[in-house]
Amino acid sequence: MIEITDLVKTLHAGGHEVEILKSLNLTIPSGQFLAITGQSGSGKTTLLSLIAGLDTPTQGQISIDGQNITKLDEDALALLRGKRFGFIFQNFHLIPTLTALENVVLSAELNQTLDAMQKANDLLATVGLAHRLHHYPVQLSGGEQQRLSLARAFVNDPDIILADEPTGNLDSKNSDRIMELLLELHRVKQATIILVTHEQPIAERSERILTLADGQILSDKKTS
Repeated sequence: MIEITDLVKTLHAGGHEVEILKSLNLTIPSGQFLAITGQSGSGKTTLLSLIAGLDTPTQGQISIDGQNITKLDEDALALLRGKRFGFIFQNFHLIPTLTALENVVLSAELNQTLDAMQKANDLLATVGLAHRLHHYPVQLSGGEQQRLSLARAFVNDPDIILADEPTGNLDSKNSDRIMELLLELHRVKQATIILVTHEQPIAERSERILTLADGQILSDKKTS
């Protein structure tokens, strides 16, 4: 379970303080598929970065299964991210000099995951890339690169998947395929998924939609 209490994030810009998040309170049960929506500047990506421990709140705390991650040092946060988080980015962030298989295997090996090669092969087959194992990212289409990033995110069996606009650079056909894969992997792996999107049809496929506006929760609803 992720528990967020009185979370505030303030930035200094042009001699002024800008509150990105304003005393936000939120509980995300384990295994839930949550979509976070809102206009640009509403605080969506900032919230995702804080949950990942990639940024530090100005006030408040974030606890994961009772552990207050806002009190951890960078080494402990890096260990936490490697063991418990999987990341899916809009711009993929694949290593261009490694093949599809090597991109996934490296992530597994860095986290000392057992049977890294077998897991990588199985996941790449699951996302429909068994025939592209030895291709480099530049040789893959945008949809294939995003499917590769999905395999990389799930290879370490993380408890929590953080997805920042994973369909933002894709056409509707590839967007649908990515969401189908994400939903299937969510069902099989039972990980908590937190997906940031500005696309309402994408958000509607989650279990719960949190809408932010001006750093506050505008609405919080279940989709079914």
